[in-house]
Amino acid sequence: MSKRKMFFHMITASLMRRRSRMFVALLAIAVGATILSGLTTIYYDVPKQMGEQFRNYGANMIFVASAESEGLTMSDVEDALKEIPDEQKVGISPYRYETLSVNEQPVIIAGTDLEETKKTSPYWYVDGAWPEDNGQILVGKEMAATLSLNVGDALTITYSQAAMENPDQPEDVDRSLNEDAVNIEYTVSGILDTGGTEESYIFMSLADMGALTKEDEKIDVVELSISASGEELDGYVKNISKKVPQITPRLVKRVTQSETTVLTKLQSLVLLVTIVVLLLMMICVATTMMAVVTERRKEIGLRKALGASNKSIVREFMGEAMLLGGSGGLIGSILGFVFAQLVSMNVFNSTITFRPLLIPITIVAAVLVTALASLIPVRNATEVDPAIVLKGE
Repeated sequence: MSKRKMFFHMITASLMRRRSRMFVALLAIAVGATILSGLTTIYYDVPKQMGEQFRNYGANMIFVASAESEGLTMSDVEDALKEIPDEQKVGISPYRYETLSVNEQPVIIAGTDLEETKKTSPYWYVDGAWPEDNGQILVGKEMAATLSLNVGDALTITYSQAAMENPDQPEDVDRSLNEDAVNIEYTVSGILDTGGTEESYIFMSLADMGALTKEDEKIDVVELSISASGEELDGYVKNISKKVPQITPRLVKRVTQSETTVLTKLQSLVLLVTIVVLLLMMICVATTMMAVVTERRKEIGLRKALGASNKSIVREFMGEAMLLGGSGGLIGSILGFVFAQLVSMNVFNSTITFRPLLIPITIVAAVLVTALASLIPVRNATEVDPAIVLKGE
């Protein structure tokens, strides 16, 4: 039998003879490694999971025309979007606002990409259905009450260039009688309920807005929902401002700051819990190893009397500790992924990404923590005086 096999046989036999104590140490290491692996996985996946949740609160960036430009166009927006990776774009909603006329009453009409609006404003509640075809519109709850509209009703919207150029025109003048007036009938597909200012608007597609006003390129603002950290968003703002001077990008502070604050506190909490668990694991392992050294004092004394060196004793005890650490780390790395998956499913209702690299990292960390916890017990083992121990003192 080779020295390596003999050494492995010695430490495994020693562990098996004291399996009740060693099981406690192994359990402590496995629990610590599970928490370490699970929380580390959560630590790196939390920004993604939290980002997805914060996207439900609306856009976190907007584009408006800069002071030097004559207005915002879709070509400018497309140039700016090149600075943001496609995989981070959740939704891009351009908006154009016009004050038009319905039943001789001025109303605010918003033209937008309704499919993208579903992504940037997932909190919108629609009683009825989202517009799917040209000629269908969403009417805000307050506007619907003002105009006495319900789902399925039809209304005629009037656009007059002359009226737009003369906003002081008396309200009692029928704008639909202007020579350039465009009158188009639309169907209310849904009533919009948001709890915000959107309830006082009417929403239609940009295509319908272009057909009504005979202008296709004009855009007033673009709302963007970007799945990125606060630092990344700041970088995109700087790059876009520099490369596309026609656009002024701005962050929606109430969303980005809240997201950054929550993530920072949550990650700090995860780090703190991990450190506390590792300290408790060290204490448990150190206590167990100290008890083992105390039980084996006579054995250690006898081995020293027969010529065993402190180095060989240290090697044996550290070998036992590292075998325990490696076994506990392996068990913990597997259970840690299960733990992280359960947390993610219950908190964020989504799955965690498996990280294979975390298995060797967890094992190495468990071995190092176990070895560190065994330093004091092993030092006590080397200080055993064979003469005193063998006399029974």
